[in-house]
Amino acid sequence: MSTKLKVTILASSLAILLFTIVGGFVNVRASSNDGAYRQLSVYSEVLSRVRSEYVEEPNIPAVTEGALHGLLESLDANSSYLSAAEYKHYRAMRSDAKGDIGAAVSKRFGYAAVIAVIPGGPADKAGVENSDIFESIEGRSTREMSLAEIHSLLAGEPGSTVTVAVVRPRRAEPQKIVISRDVVSIPPVTDKMLAENVGYIKVDAFPQGKSQEIANKIRNLQKQGAKKLVLDLRNAASGDEAEGIATANLFLDHGTITYLQGQKYPRQAFNADPAKDITKLPVAVLVNRGTAGPAEIVASAILENARGDVVGDKTFGDGSVQKLIDMPDGAALILSVAKYYPPSGKAAIQDAAVTPNFVVADSDDEAGLPDDEQQAAPDDRNHKPKNQTDEQLNKALEVLKNRESKA
Repeated sequence: MSTKLKVTILASSLAILLFTIVGGFVNVRASSNDGAYRQLSVYSEVLSRVRSEYVEEPNIPAVTEGALHGLLESLDANSSYLSAAEYKHYRAMRSDAKGDIGAAVSKRFGYAAVIAVIPGGPADKAGVENSDIFESIEGRSTREMSLAEIHSLLAGEPGSTVTVAVVRPRRAEPQKIVISRDVVSIPPVTDKMLAENVGYIKVDAFPQGKSQEIANKIRNLQKQGAKKLVLDLRNAASGDEAEGIATANLFLDHGTITYLQGQKYPRQAFNADPAKDITKLPVAVLVNRGTAGPAEIVASAILENARGDVVGDKTFGDGSVQKLIDMPDGAALILSVAKYYPPSGKAAIQDAAVTPNFVVADSDDEAGLPDDEQQAAPDDRNHKPKNQTDEQLNKALEVLKNRESKA
């Protein structure tokens, strides 16, 4: 088979695939379909120009694969195209890998971005920090990877290692960090009594069963005489959305908590069950840029149902349902088919995130520090100096002072 014929077949196959995706997942009228045909015509022309005029004979299969990766990633960070080889590795990691690095990772600015690190997990022990950018994993640029491939590369057998190149502000060069994978344990929910009978609850993630653990802490604090509550969801970025819904219900006896909806995904509303509401105490929820997913559902539900206040920085923005679609050639598509919305439904949580009604920016622990302090040991970097106050918590306490207890 001639090279020209191969190129023609590849271009035609890609055109058919693109048209299937566009036609199957975008609800357009006839006039819009004309626009889709025009875009396919443009792509065909670009491919033809690349083949005939590029400086050297291009690797057309690689070009096609790159186009498919770009197509899916242009939809959202959670949608991915996996080549046959990538999909094989992805399935192996999903079924066999029991270890991970203990960090919530998404894509931002084209690269793998750390949303939040699980305290005490492998990434934390290795010195990875919230908001780090993984420029590369095992020497491969994450800009060229889908999020699904990034996750599969970070997973592995406990005790095995993975090397990442980390980019941080004020560093001229990426820093290589070796992380030893392990079975990640989520820290238990912690609670304590603060001054003026304010109960404080800290949640690091929302794995299965976490909402019941939070409920037990609320009951315990109320028995101790708590009159108000602070729910700290800062850097809580992973877990099960169902746990976020159940946690929000602990504070709500009516109203919509969240709802799911997609183009071909019927609206599914999650309403508060009054039988599951366990507290009427005033509550302030702490969030920051590391708050994502289930934690955002909790924050938006409490805020938009006027049940309490949200204090801190704008959250990360994550929350959708994916569908895995096998392709005939052994490749696969991972498509977001529905998104979680706040009660108001103004915009999906993944698109607009959650903006607190009392905004207090995240503090930058390293700002203004001399270079030798910025290069501190990993165990020291993740803890605030003793003399640094928690402005977000202080603001939450101030807000609660202005609310009368409903208990």
